[in-house]
Amino acid sequence: MRVVQSAEDLLFRQEARDWLAANVPGERRPHETGDAQRAFDVDWRRRQYDGGWGHIAWPRAYGGRGLPVARQLIWYEECARARAPAYTNNCCFVGLSHAGPTIIARGDDAQKAFHLPRILSGDAVWCQGFSEPGAGSDLAGVRTRGVIDGDSLVISGQKIWTSYAIYAQFQELLIRTDPDSTRHDGLTFVICDMSAPGVEIRPIRNIAGGSDFCEVFYDEVRLPLTAVVGGVGAGWDVAMSLLAFERGAASFPVAMEIAARVEELLEYVESKRPSIEGAGWRESALGARLAAVRADAAALKSMVYLLIARDAGPAEGSYVRLFLSELEQRVSALAMDLLGPEGLEKASLGGWPRRYLDDFKTTIAAGTSQIQRNIIGERILGLPKGGARR
Repeated sequence: MRVVQSAEDLLFRQEARDWLAANVPGERRPHETGDAQRAFDVDWRRRQYDGGWGHIAWPRAYGGRGLPVARQLIWYEECARARAPAYTNNCCFVGLSHAGPTIIARGDDAQKAFHLPRILSGDAVWCQGFSEPGAGSDLAGVRTRGVIDGDSLVISGQKIWTSYAIYAQFQELLIRTDPDSTRHDGLTFVICDMSAPGVEIRPIRNIAGGSDFCEVFYDEVRLPLTAVVGGVGAGWDVAMSLLAFERGAASFPVAMEIAARVEELLEYVESKRPSIEGAGWRESALGARLAAVRADAAALKSMVYLLIARDAGPAEGSYVRLFLSELEQRVSALAMDLLGPEGLEKASLGGWPRRYLDDFKTTIAAGTSQIQRNIIGERILGLPKGGARR
């Protein structure tokens, strides 16, 4: 693929590169979940917002620059090149990549005016309330219920795998408001104030050592009907809009970060080559594996460029999401092989062992690899639904 950039694009790229060179934090993000980690994430978000880099493609009225998505991609590339704090490993990610775009697409004017500037500035952290103990990959099976009582919704139930709930002020919450409905019908998407009485958050410690995963319980939580997005009963449609962002545009910065990580591994091997496989490592099995992931990272970036150039539909985001999630795990596994015994220390090579453990979730988040393949097969290739066989 040949990517042609205009003179304006090149000027924008240099502007971004210069700003990042002067503003990327010199210290690493704290590894442990807690106040220091949250403060680091919010400070970096605020620094971008104050510098005019809150979001390149969001409307100017809400703090963005109102520029094409292609310019947003340039920003992501330059962030990865400058090794700025990762977009995904950040408590502001859900608001920027899920909630904000969904409110822009489906929210009313009051919701946009209140929430979007707070998301961009880091003043409001968001989390996602979709998965439940009995409804993870099968999202249509959600049972958390909402009862309309006058001008309020009274919510009871439970959500799980709620990333950054311990930090969040708001939540994108999918509930069932029609008790007689099943599956996709009778669902409602609501903005949940996480400080509302009856909300209980319990952190879950994961294998990487963090506690940013949480389960959330709702005990007759009362929310105003003005917090509903898209209308009562339209929750499935709004949720699909959100998942299209999560599987599509939200993957773009990750694709750029993966390519930068591969270059980081190449630099590491160059510095350690006598102790890894000798000066001829490029002709070794190790060299072949590094070449393969480098080629795949380049292919992934090309897939992102193509999606933007074609203004592709939401289903095509599953191409990127599937390839990205599996490549991310392969790159992390290769890093562990390179580290050898050093991989027993989670902080080695800037935290690669911790990242390796954290990356086990990538083929589950935003829909499992199997779900992504089903979407590609059914919605793009036109294959029969439900695993039907000829």
